[in-house]
Amino acid sequence: MTDYAFEQLPVAVIGSGPVGLAAAAQLVRRGVRPLVLEAGTTVAAAVAEWGHIGLFSPWKYNIDVAARSLLAPTGWQEPDGEHLPTGDELIRDYLIPLAETDELRDAILTDTRVVAVSRVGMDRTGTAQRESTPFLVRAQNSDGTTTDFQVRAVIDASGTWESPNPLGQSGLAAPGEVEARRSGFVTSPLPDVTGRDREHFAGRRTLVVGGGHSAANTLLALAELRAEVPGTRIGWVLRRADPASVYGGEDQDGLPARGALGARLRRLVEDGAIDVHASTTITGFAADGGGTVAAETGGESVTLHADRVVPAAGFRPDLGFLREIRLDLDPVVEAPQQLGPLIDPEYHSCGTVPPHGARVLGHPEPNFYIVGMKSYGRAPTFLMYTGYEQVRSVVAAIAGDLEAADRVELVLPETGVCSTDIGSSCDAPTGKPGSVDLPAAGAPDAGGCCGPAEPVVIGIPTGTEHGRSGESRND
Repeated sequence: MTDYAFEQLPVAVIGSGPVGLAAAAQLVRRGVRPLVLEAGTTVAAAVAEWGHIGLFSPWKYNIDVAARSLLAPTGWQEPDGEHLPTGDELIRDYLIPLAETDELRDAILTDTRVVAVSRVGMDRTGTAQRESTPFLVRAQNSDGTTTDFQVRAVIDASGTWESPNPLGQSGLAAPGEVEARRSGFVTSPLPDVTGRDREHFAGRRTLVVGGGHSAANTLLALAELRAEVPGTRIGWVLRRADPASVYGGEDQDGLPARGALGARLRRLVEDGAIDVHASTTITGFAADGGGTVAAETGGESVTLHADRVVPAAGFRPDLGFLREIRLDLDPVVEAPQQLGPLIDPEYHSCGTVPPHGARVLGHPEPNFYIVGMKSYGRAPTFLMYTGYEQVRSVVAAIAGDLEAADRVELVLPETGVCSTDIGSSCDAPTGKPGSVDLPAAGAPDAGGCCGPAEPVVIGIPTGTEHGRSGESRND
């Protein structure tokens, strides 16, 4: 293939969530043709799964600069910058209008699940002319048919929503867990307890397993349901010894709404509305897929009873379809090698992670990048603004503008209360104001940040300023 023909190939973007569509917008801005491949039947299908959840970052921090430039000529009305949207509003008022712009409408293929990425005519062992050989991206739709796409670069923004961590110990599924998930006894993460999924929880016993944002939101929703249906019972399984770290900043929080959330959760626990099982590990599920959960607390075996179990133990990246790609991953968190030590939740929270771009995200595979939540591997501290900066830099590198790719256009503040574990990129920087090095207005490579960082996040902390290594947990 000639150099000209190679350069005319599109760049594949896997996933159409906020970071994936921001990548597509950045490509358009650079004059590069995007090809967005979305596994779901609609754009941002993963976001739709938790659409009932409200973000704690206002609109002014949730819109990528390049995306805004595509939307502006369409007559799109930008939402009130101070309003806190839900996931559904994020889709309705931003992502769908963005996907329907003239520049992106025909570039997005839904019901197109990527099942493999390789190079045309060679597997991962082939080296000669590898950099100039197009990628082969194989995708499958719901009827089982497959299509191969040839592209010049790949940006994997597929997230981690479909790869929840198992509930058993040692990072493994507990005996019977696979069957329990298949039967529906173990639900999907973040069910809509008071809405579409209400019938599965009203008047029933529910166990929520996990100690982060997902767990807190589900527990509060269950408590709301319990107030309406008194027979509803709530259990909370935690590996850590003390639930207090889940409560966040409470009345000291920079965002009153977020602080109130933590305070509400504390009150529910103290009032006995939630039965807490601290220092507890799930060890098995009933053979019939429901009814009882085997666990261990303090070295003793216990049996927990439930009608539903809600998993809230975080997520991990799906690397299976990248088997033919040369990856260089951190052995701990499964993030790009250079990024891994910077985000290990044992030692860092999102506020201590420096902004980073193409060089940090690169792999031995030329022009292949993992961005967004998936780039953080198993770390639960990803920020949406970080994702926007990632794709600005990555797209600049793909376009050959290495100076712009290396320039940091987002400086995050140091903070300890800023992380999320919902497995999707949907929040913004938090903490003390930080400085932002922005190019002149209208510059072609203006970055993904529109002002000094302020304390805006989604959810409650899963890390601290110096990580979680000092916490007392039963892992």
